[in-house]
Amino acid sequence: MASSRRHFLLCLSFMLTISGDSSESDRVLDLPGQPPSPPISHFSGYLTVNRENGRALFYWFFEAQTLPSDRPLLLWLNGGPGCSSIGYGAAVELGPLRVKRHGTGLEFNKYAWNKEANLLFLESPVGVGFSYTNTSSDLTKLEDGFVAEDAYSFLVNWLRRFPQYQSHDFYIAGESYAGHYVPQLAELLYDRNKDTKNYPYINFKGFIVGNPETDEYYDSKGLLEYAWSHTVVSDQVYRLANRVCDFKLFNWTDECNDAMEMVFNQYKEIDIYNVYAPKCTLPQSSSSSSFDEDNAKKSLMRRIRRYAGYDPCFSTYAEEYFNRVDVRRSLHANVNGRWSVCNDSILRTYNFTVFSVLPIYSKLIKAGLRIWIYSGDTDGRVPVIGSRYCVEALRLPLKSQWQPWFHNHQVGGRFVEYQGLTMVTVRGAGHLVPLNKPQEALVLINSYLRNQQLPTHK
Repeated sequence: MASSRRHFLLCLSFMLTISGDSSESDRVLDLPGQPPSPPISHFSGYLTVNRENGRALFYWFFEAQTLPSDRPLLLWLNGGPGCSSIGYGAAVELGPLRVKRHGTGLEFNKYAWNKEANLLFLESPVGVGFSYTNTSSDLTKLEDGFVAEDAYSFLVNWLRRFPQYQSHDFYIAGESYAGHYVPQLAELLYDRNKDTKNYPYINFKGFIVGNPETDEYYDSKGLLEYAWSHTVVSDQVYRLANRVCDFKLFNWTDECNDAMEMVFNQYKEIDIYNVYAPKCTLPQSSSSSSFDEDNAKKSLMRRIRRYAGYDPCFSTYAEEYFNRVDVRRSLHANVNGRWSVCNDSILRTYNFTVFSVLPIYSKLIKAGLRIWIYSGDTDGRVPVIGSRYCVEALRLPLKSQWQPWFHNHQVGGRFVEYQGLTMVTVRGAGHLVPLNKPQEALVLINSYLRNQQLPTHK
């Protein structure tokens, strides 16, 4: 049965390729360990974003499980900077194929977001995961504007390869440092959609971000207050950091660095990304980082390290799976070099130049785009406290009061609606909400895409 299915897909691929549909050459066939059912239509490969430098970004795309021609297109970005949307978003969070323990294969995720949308994962920026450049100096130029331009170029080229999705409603989603990537790409799309003489029109409707880094001042203030309010640090450390730190400064003083180092040190024995989950006890690969950094400012900007979820060792399993040669060949990925969930070298060399993306929020809210922020409330890294400060700073008119939403007769979290923005919390979830609370996360994305209020009745 499997061989006949493969023969059919190969024939289909050949017929569509000769008829001009270049996307068929990216169709994934016989991915090792993929369960035989339900059937999943997916594609992966490279798109060049800069021919002169030989810069190409890698993607993995899943058609919606039902009625893909009627569903919106959703682009997912992970943060870091330097972490893979394949290794996090696709393989362990919201994709339909999740990596099994020890990278032995894949299992179907019945709460995958491609129940609601055609789901596109992008490894960005260049140097992350399978994405590459033939010009090493590119890796020294990485900053938010550079990343947004490459992501925009990728999207334009991807829609040329998959023209059947050009008219679909398009949304962007992401988490963590994608709290910068997503709104900055959104602004670029919005601006260029107004210049259709020089740029193709993309049917962009809005964005949703989870536990997003948004504003240095509010995020840092929230990080410190969360650590104190959740008994991670002592009263003395909290008072010291409050006294010596001015989080409105882009570069902290030595005294503030020392005080915040004390805060981060208290997270060594627990996981900052989910303060109530167990830590992974397996040996960590070389890609994992620690809080023993040269200064606390860089620690604050550090990427997602090994994170505790249902299985706190999941990222180790992802690396075992995506470093298999048979897997990489099936995904049309380069077979040379080691694939890592996160690339520490990008984190070390990334140029952090943007203090706040709140002005972008103000601009795009006025433009009428649909914007949601959600926050797992057990995340100490980009905690809900800081996100609430960010939202309040926008000074938006209130539409509906702070109230609970429900799933399976239980409180799923809380939400508040403003004119132009909705903020949602997910109860008991950490930094990676779709991993910790997959059912609630599916309700969340369903409500967002359908422009509906979260359920307010048991």
